[in-house]
Amino acid sequence: MASKKQSEPTTMAELLAQSGVKIRGFSTGQKIKGKIIAKNSKSLILDIGGKSEGVVTEKAYQEAYDLIKTLKVGDEVTVTVLIPENRDGTVLLSLRQAAQEASWGALERAKQNATPVAVFGKGANASGVTVEVENTLGFIPGSQLGRDVAKNPEELIGKYFKAVIIEVDKLQNKVVLSEKAVSEAADIKKAKELISKVKEGEVYDGEVTTVANFGCFVKLHLGNANGAFVEGLVHISELSWGKVGATSDVVKEADKVKVKVIGAHEGKLSLSIKQALEDPWGEADKKYKKEAKVTGKVTRISDFGIFVQLEPGIEGLVHITQIPHGKRFNEGDEVECYVQEIDTNNKKMSLGLVLTTKPVGYK
Repeated sequence: MASKKQSEPTTMAELLAQSGVKIRGFSTGQKIKGKIIAKNSKSLILDIGGKSEGVVTEKAYQEAYDLIKTLKVGDEVTVTVLIPENRDGTVLLSLRQAAQEASWGALERAKQNATPVAVFGKGANASGVTVEVENTLGFIPGSQLGRDVAKNPEELIGKYFKAVIIEVDKLQNKVVLSEKAVSEAADIKKAKELISKVKEGEVYDGEVTTVANFGCFVKLHLGNANGAFVEGLVHISELSWGKVGATSDVVKEADKVKVKVIGAHEGKLSLSIKQALEDPWGEADKKYKKEAKVTGKVTRISDFGIFVQLEPGIEGLVHITQIPHGKRFNEGDEVECYVQEIDTNNKKMSLGLVLTTKPVGYK
């Protein structure tokens, strides 16, 4: 006797049950593993074994940026579910925990190697100074401040400086550092004498010693027979005339660079790599004449138009009113434009699109 034919499925659940396919569901706060399948400047897309991909984007992307820039397609990471499914059916994810794990790992290695780390002064009280280090809050006890700094610890608030990690306790969320292990490691008097010889506005040869998310430290060799040097900070805004996403995109440790001294105050040097180079806007009005055709790449898209980079440091705006209806652009697109207006004093340029096809509705 022939077996009874299986009935046709009438619901999605029955269809999935007959096909043997198991769709993985997620819940907010759930920890899952995912494999990176795509990466761009605004989002990270992962295969998480669900019916659609997971994505790390917007605020979640920014808070884990230091970790994300080290990841590549194919890497597997642990993520946390923020929203199981948005309107597009995508699972929104967070890398905060993975980023924190990476930060603690970097702190542990710095402690083991006694490597000075870059920190940012957050606050000061009778007990010592609180700092931000590797996106984590740390503390420098008063006993670990150098003699000069200990006289007025408030001077460290809002400044970048270096310290050595002497204790790391992840379970208690505790990081203890020593500022004097750096400031008193060399003869402070000799260092001050050297800094007094550095002239503001002068350009010097230097070497990158430390790379951090806020910039880099560069030591200046001043031609001393004993090899003594002074060190200063190049803030991320002073790295390049062009747009900088991360310090490591521009420099790395041991790079030889030329820097201009833009500030020398209270034994601290502020340096600039970009100002040691020629400002591209200086001759821009001679290079980019009005009505001249130019080619560039889209760097930003806003509600009022698109920004197009013609060369590092030179960017122009194609206003929304100059873009044909229905025309869409993506970051990185190469576009042909012409110069409408240029204002070198305010470093602004207005561009128009060179149309290669007739706009819809054009008569």
